[in-house]
This record gives sequence, C-alpha cells and structure tokens, in this order.
Amino acid sequence: MAAAANGDVRGGVPRPTNPMVTPLLTDLYQFSMAYAYWKAGKHLDRAVFDLYFRKNPFAGEFTIFGGLEECIRFIANFKLKEEEIRFLRAALPTCEDGFFEYLSSIDCSDVEVYAIPEGSVVFPKVPLMIIEGPVAVVQLLETPFLTLVNYASLVTTNAARHRLVAGKENNLLEFGLRRAQGPDGGISASRYSYMGGFDATSNVAAGRLFGIPIRGTHSHAFVSSFMGLDEIIDKVLSSSDGSSKCEDFVSLVQSWLIRIQDASSLHGTFGETNQSELAAFTSYALAFPKAFLALVDTYDVMRSGVPNFCAVALALNDMGYKAGGIRLDSGDLAYLSIETRKFFCAIEKEFGVVGFGKTNITASNDLNEETIDALNKQGHEVDSFGIGTYLVTCYAQAALGCVFKLVEINKQPRIKLSEDVTKVSIPCKKRCYRLYGKEGYPLVDIMTGQDEPSPKVGERILCRHPFIESKRAHVVPQHVEELLKCYWPGNSSTQREELTSINENRSRCMRDLLRMRPDHLRKLNPTPYKVSVSTQLYDFIHFLWLNEAPVGELQ
Repeated sequence: MAAAANGDVRGGVPRPTNPMVTPLLTDLYQFSMAYAYWKAGKHLDRAVFDLYFRKNPFAGEFTIFGGLEECIRFIANFKLKEEEIRFLRAALPTCEDGFFEYLSSIDCSDVEVYAIPEGSVVFPKVPLMIIEGPVAVVQLLETPFLTLVNYASLVTTNAARHRLVAGKENNLLEFGLRRAQGPDGGISASRYSYMGGFDATSNVAAGRLFGIPIRGTHSHAFVSSFMGLDEIIDKVLSSSDGSSKCEDFVSLVQSWLIRIQDASSLHGTFGETNQSELAAFTSYALAFPKAFLALVDTYDVMRSGVPNFCAVALALNDMGYKAGGIRLDSGDLAYLSIETRKFFCAIEKEFGVVGFGKTNITASNDLNEETIDALNKQGHEVDSFGIGTYLVTCYAQAALGCVFKLVEINKQPRIKLSEDVTKVSIPCKKRCYRLYGKEGYPLVDIMTGQDEPSPKVGERILCRHPFIESKRAHVVPQHVEELLKCYWPGNSSTQREELTSINENRSRCMRDLLRMRPDHLRKLNPTPYKVSVSTQLYDFIHFLWLNEAPVGELQ
C-alpha cells in the first residue's frame, strides 16, 4: 500500500485532491463520538458500515453511483495536519491530550472499502460501499463519504435521465457552471454530468481536470456589440495585415446574402436582416472558420438570425470550411427548429450545397427533462441540447439521501430499528449479487450474509423482500454478477480493484442502462426493480429485530 500513502489510487498516476476535502470536512459529532469511543477504550473495535440510499430520486426506479474515486482519493490522503489538530483542541477544550495524540497518529491504512463500480446502475438498500475498520476512524469517514457520494450520484442520475429522454442520437451539452452552487458544485456537476451521458461541457476548468470535451459559442452581448460590416474592415485595416482576406470574405458574405434574398424558394420569407448581427457572425467566422456556430435569436430568428448565418456559412463553404451550426436560446424551440431545418434544406436545394440541410441545430434556454420530453411529443429538429440550471442544481430533487449505518462490530451484527420500516437497517457484513434472466435483463439484486454460498447459474434461489413476508419469488439465474469489489484493502490480503477512468465509468453507465428492462427506465410509472435478501439473511434480520426490540407491557 505504499502508493496509497501519497494518493496514488488509479493507474499509478498521483493526482491532487480537492484542498477543501480534508478530515475536518465533517460534522462535529464525528469527532465527539471518536473521543467517546477513545475514552471508553472502544476506538479500535472492528466495525462495518454500509453506505446506501433508501429511495430512487426524481420519481424514478434507478440511480447511477458516482463519487467512488473521490472517496478512495480521500482516504488515500487521510491525515490530520498539525494546524488541524490545534483547531480541534480549541473546538473540544474538555478532551484529554491523549485523544489529540491519537488523532495525530491515525490514517486509513487499516480501513477496507468494498464498493460497486462507479457509473453502475444501483438500487435502494443495496450497499454502494461497505467500509470496515477501527470504529473511530470509520466514523470520521461518514460525513465526507456522504458528501462525496450524495451529490455525485444525484447529478449523474439526473444526467442519465436527460440522456434517456433525449435519445442516443442527440448531443447533450452541459452549460450549468454559472448556475451551479459555487465553484466546487460547478466542477462536480460537469464531471458527473459527463459520466451520466452528456457529451461535452462549457466548463473549461472541468475540461482540463477530467479530459471532458469542451464546447461553446458566443453570447448575445457579442452580437449586439457590433455596429456593421464596415466596422470589421476598419478594425482589420488598422490592426492586421490580413485586410485583403477580410475584405474578400465580407464581400462573399454580402454576395451570398443577396443571392439568398433573391432565391425563388426563399422569396418572401424575410426582408432586410440586421446588419450588426451579420457583422458579428462574419467577425466570429473570421476568428473561428472551422468552428462557426452562431447564436441566432438576438433580434429575430427567422427574419434575421438564420438568413445571416446562412450567408456567412455559404461564404465559409466557398473558402473550404464547413459551418458548425446555430443555437436557439429563446422562443418556441419546436417551431423554430422545424422552420430553420426547412430553411437549411431550401438552401441546399437552391444552391446545391450538399449536406447543408443537415446543419446542426442546438437549443438551450432553461431546458430540462420535461421540456425535452415535450419537444419530442411536439416534434422538433434539434440536434443538440444545451442544459444548465435544471441539470446542475438537480432542481427536481434536492438530495439523494444516502445514509451510513453500522451493521457489525467485532463480528457481532447490529441493526437500527424504526417505526418507519424503510429506515430499518439490514444487519451484518454482506455480499451482493445481481441475477440475470433468460433475456439478458437483470431480474433482482440479492444480499446474502458474508459466509453464505454464492448464487449459482441454473440453480433456483428464493429471493425475499427484507421486511415484507409475503413478497418473495424463486429465481433461476442465467448469469450471476457479484456487485461489490475491493477498492481499498487496508491491511488485508484482498486484491485491490483499480479505479477506472471517467470515460470507462461513462461507458459503464451507458452499458448498464442498455441492460435494464425498458419499463424500469420509463419516465411515467416505471416498474420498481426488485431488491431482496436470501432466506438465511431474512430469518436473521427478523430474529435480531425481535431480539433487540423492547417488549411492551399492557396494564
């Protein structure tokens, strides 16, 4: 584990951690409990905790697991610094000096972490992570791990839901940095939106950090900052030796605009276009001839923006370049995209420019899962969706609600009871499997005790609801997948699973979604996926429940 000490957790390449994610990024009661454990001499007791969630988000029936790499990176670098110890002494003035000496000595070398691979489709009650180690140390990991997993899994799931509703063919662009909850929220949103199926981000920092493709156009301010085509020529004449090329291009643009206005197939669709907009498009095309994508709704989409774009795009075509497309950021996106497509097709037919009718149309303007679904039902010609606020803020649901529950200590199973049965924990260290049917779809996830035999292909097994006696079914699996892998072995001899790259996690997410039965993924009234326990674990849960629950007395 020498590599782990300096944060080397994937591919043999050390990477810096987020400076905000330190051992102090936790709730005060974690340190209070650590002191109480230490004071009672229990701090070295071997504990097992499950990290899981109780309900799928967004009224759906699936979740995508995110945040694993950040958790492993956190424990790889877990060490309290001298200045952090000094702060804790001031915050906990009644604690003994020996406790702070103990805090100075701890790391995560004796912690084991078992987890489902990042990017996997996951379901309620099944542990996303099992964390085993000295109880005081593992307790200090609770809040950081929940912080790192809750939002990551929520936004990855949100992104995956947008991918499902947009379909495979359309591009999804994450434009949410300016709407995110602070810089950390913006970086995380870009990272996990990409993992959930988005194609690119506008976030330059996320592009550098994670290798995510970056995309962008220009703003309305850029368009309205120009006054006319003469301004472009004057600026170039006074500051550059490319004035001849600039003048030639401007002449081409003006010539194409006249030809478009005179074209019989387009006659009457527009009149005089806005010349400041034409100047802005021309200037942008001169700067980015290989990546010209214009925002066309500053003044009027069909009477100015689209014709001006076409004039510039055709001029670029004459010079051997292909325009990237347009972006619609307001108005009736279904209608405008259809009309724009008709205009592009008319241009292709009128002037014989092969492929112009398929020019990319991007739509933005506070889009979300519901608006894309509505556009699909109305019919549209949008190729790419730029999505920001509703994606990165997870507007439809504030939090995933992951929890971190003790299930075993010193090899003694523990259970948390509640009058709300959904909050009853499933005791003991477990193994988790996904059972597949004849058609290749997952049928059920099943949890067993650590020492129980694994389910076997072709052998019938009884799968039981953890708490409802009547809910049970026999399954004859055609394929059995063990879900949990060891990503941090601590001092054990277990082989460590290497963390996978963001692109591998993204591919896993898309692959897992394709494996799911469509009725589990549908937006309206999805079929719940079954999560179960073995008969042996079921019996033990209810034995422990009865053993731990106080017996009332009637008088």
